[in-house]
Amino acid sequence: MERKVYWIEGDGIGPEIWSVAKPVIDATLRKAYHDEHSIEWHELLAGDKAVAQTGVPLPDATIEALSLADVAIKGPLGTPVGGGMRSLNVAIRQKFDLYACIRPIVWFRGVISPMRKPENVDMIIFRENTEDVYAGIEFKAESAEAVKLINFMNNELGTTITENCAIGIKPMTEFGSKRLVRAAIEHAIKHTLPSVTLVHKGNIMKFTEGAFLAWGYEVAQEFGDAVVTEKEVKKGASSVGKVIIKDRIADAMFQEALLHPKDYSVIATPNLNGDYLSDALAAQVGGLGIAPGVNMSDRFAFFEATHGTAPLAAGKDIANPCSLLLSAAMMLDYMEFPKAGTALRDAIISLINKKTVTPDLAAEMENATSVSCSEFGRLLIKELAS
Repeated sequence: MERKVYWIEGDGIGPEIWSVAKPVIDATLRKAYHDEHSIEWHELLAGDKAVAQTGVPLPDATIEALSLADVAIKGPLGTPVGGGMRSLNVAIRQKFDLYACIRPIVWFRGVISPMRKPENVDMIIFRENTEDVYAGIEFKAESAEAVKLINFMNNELGTTITENCAIGIKPMTEFGSKRLVRAAIEHAIKHTLPSVTLVHKGNIMKFTEGAFLAWGYEVAQEFGDAVVTEKEVKKGASSVGKVIIKDRIADAMFQEALLHPKDYSVIATPNLNGDYLSDALAAQVGGLGIAPGVNMSDRFAFFEATHGTAPLAAGKDIANPCSLLLSAAMMLDYMEFPKAGTALRDAIISLINKKTVTPDLAAEMENATSVSCSEFGRLLIKELAS
C-alpha cells in the first residue's frame, strides 16, 4: 500500500531536519513492512520558501491541496513577533479547523531532565486550537478600532477601561470547548488511561474559562458509566474501569505537574493554557527538541515539529531532528502502520541510550558523543537496519 503524504519543509532549520527525516521515515517503513507499505511524498510550499517562489507565504495551491488531504506533516514555520503577518501555524489551524493540538509528553531514559524522577511524567495534552487568544482579535493601543471599542464598552456596558489601552478579545464557544474535551475523553477511554483533567482559569475568567470547565463536565456526562468525577470518587464512588474526570486551575496545574506528575494522564485545556503547559512539560522531559505533536480535525491530521525555526542554528547541521521524527512516528501510528511507528521510536531511544545525540542533548549528558544532524540520521538508518 502506498499512502500519499503532503509535507512542508519549514523555515530556519526546516530544510536540515527534513533532509534527515524523509530517508529515515522511508527506511522505517522498509524495516517494518519491507515493500508492503510506502509513502508517496508530495511537497507543498509555505513560509520563506513559498515567498521566494510565489511571493506569498501560504499559496493557493497549498491551501487547495491540504483541503483534500487526510495526512500532512511539516517543519517549523516562522512567526513574526510584534508585527508583520499573523502566524502561519495559526492560519493553517483555523483554515482547516484543526481544533485539537495533541502533544504526548514522555521521558526517554538517558535524556537529562531537571526532574528527580522524570519517568513519572507521562501525559498527553489536548489543547483547543482555534479559539481563545489564538482567534487573533486584538486592536493596537490608541488605534481607531481600540478607541471605538473602549468608548462602546465604557458608555454602553459600564466598564472603566483607560482610553489608551490595547484591547484583545478572547472568544470561546460551547461547541469548540465540548468537541475538544470529547476528543480527550474518547482518547482516554480508547487507550485505557486513568484520568482526564480539565485545566482552566475559571476562578478569574468565569464566563470563558469557567464556561470551558462547565461545558467539559457536561460532555463527561455523555459517557455515562465509562467516567466518574474526582469529587464522586472522594465520596466513595468506584473508579475501577472508569476514567476519572478532574479539574485544576491553570497556575496550580504547573505545580502539580512538577510535584505529582503520576496523578495526571490526559490534559484537556483551552489554547493559551495548553500552549504554556505543552512547553513546560516538554522541558521536564528534555525539551522541545524531542517533543512531537499533531493538529487534528475530524478528518485531517497535520503532524509537526513542535519547536521553532531556530535561525541561529540554521545552516550549521547541528539541529535536533527528533521532534519531527517523533511526530512522524505518531503519523505512522495514525496511518495504521504501528510497527513502523514503534521501530522509529525504538531506533531513536537506542541512540539516546548510547549517548550518541545531537549537540543540544550532548551538552547535557556526561560522556556523550555529539554528532551532526545529518550524521544522526545516518546512524538512525543503521539502527533500523540492524
